Amino acid sequence: MSIRVFPLILAFAVFSAVSAAQEPKAADERPLIEQAARDYIEGWYAADAARMERALHPDLMKRYVVDVAPGRQMLRNVTRDNMVEMTRAGGGSKTPPERRNIAVNILEVSGDIAVAKASSSEFYDYLSLAKSNGRWVIVNVLWRLQKPPAPPSR
Repeated sequence: MSIRVFPLILAFAVFSAVSAAQEPKAADERPLIEQAARDYIEGWYAADAARMERALHPDLMKRYVVDVAPGRQMLRNVTRDNMVEMTRAGGGSKTPPERRNIAVNILEVSGDIAVAKASSSEFYDYLSLAKSNGRWVIVNVLWRLQKPPAPPSR
């Protein structure tokens, strides 16, 4: 090995070691990601607006597809403020705890972004999360009812 190449290899090795030490391991982040997802879904059912607000990024966009006419669909949007207010107004608190069937599954973690699924007896929610200002928060949600509504009649 030439003397000129050795400093480059050494610098690369040091840089790689420092980068690896600074990057959080996905396994270490999973409990924090799960907590954000649980704050969202459990906060909804507990009508806990503070918990819902903590889970959501200020620029959250929650979306669902709605049939508006035969063969015509559109996206409906819900913001963080909408979610917090709906939660404060009672959210899913009328559903008895024994019928909620809440589950959270982390589907993928890549550095400071993740995807999770939060489900209950009523909803499927696919969550896009990001680590923002040192906390995991939900930035996007695509959801639907567990049992989709019947298509509009013709």
